[in-house]
Amino acid sequence: MRKISIILILLASSINISCQNKNTDMEYNKLSSEEKRIIINKGTEAPFVGIYDTHYETGIYKCKQCNTPLFKSDNKFDAGCGWPAFDDAIKGAVKQIPDKDGVRTEIICANCGGHLGHVFVGEGFTPANTRHCVNSISLNFEPSEIQTKDTANYETAIFAAGCFWGVEHHLKLVPGVISTEVGYTGGKTSNPTYQDVCYTNTGHAEAVQVVFDPSKTSFKDLAKLFFEIHDPGQIDRQGPDVGNQYRSEVFYTNEKQKEITKQLIQILKQKGYKVVTRLTPADTFYPAEESHQDYYSKTGANPYCHFYKKKF
Repeated sequence: MRKISIILILLASSINISCQNKNTDMEYNKLSSEEKRIIINKGTEAPFVGIYDTHYETGIYKCKQCNTPLFKSDNKFDAGCGWPAFDDAIKGAVKQIPDKDGVRTEIICANCGGHLGHVFVGEGFTPANTRHCVNSISLNFEPSEIQTKDTANYETAIFAAGCFWGVEHHLKLVPGVISTEVGYTGGKTSNPTYQDVCYTNTGHAEAVQVVFDPSKTSFKDLAKLFFEIHDPGQIDRQGPDVGNQYRSEVFYTNEKQKEITKQLIQILKQKGYKVVTRLTPADTFYPAEESHQDYYSKTGANPYCHFYKKKF
């Protein structure tokens, strides 16, 4: 009888644990194989490829697996390491444990135990002197209501001025620019590749799409910089880069952008500059391959044919 009672207790306990595990699993988000590799099996995302590396909107970064809030956007900073960096975590949300390598300190979600990355101290990036180095794939982002309202007022501009690496390098540094993306536009080929644009007659230009906050900068300021970082008098080339894809062109998204650009071109001509910049209504913008995005930040190199020269 005693043996039967023990067996029944063990069975009940087993069923209870099983039910608890099922309930816990139901609360977690389904992960892809790559997400499991990093979050469950403690892998590492390649640097400079994560979607939150250079992401600076206002909001909260949550655990990909269980939706627990982990980091505030106020604590995010650019460490130049290729992964999202935070100098503090939401109190009690992130747990630190010794890494299996015996050297580093791993950080995990305190709620579900999902792997986030590692924490480093003493590097001096911010006054907090702490860097939570996190895999983008371990996170989801939830924008704040204020940010969502602001986003509705953001504007887009598209510029072509030779190799898009250098154009993006200068435009992304402007205060008020929310994001930049290099790509192809103005041609006839759908979903072109870099090879297509370089070696076939796609008609596309290498261009940069800029999303900006008009309360902090203006299209006019961006257009002035556009003219000041390249030679708008060169036809189908820019410096050593020769080809129709390297032409000077503004793809305006509204009539106001068109008129502002025309005014700036007239000012430059009055000052004696040659200007062959085209004005074209914006059409489909095809993002370039990831290897071309934010190129100079990734490589640490400097633009070879885009240099600032004050003209206005």
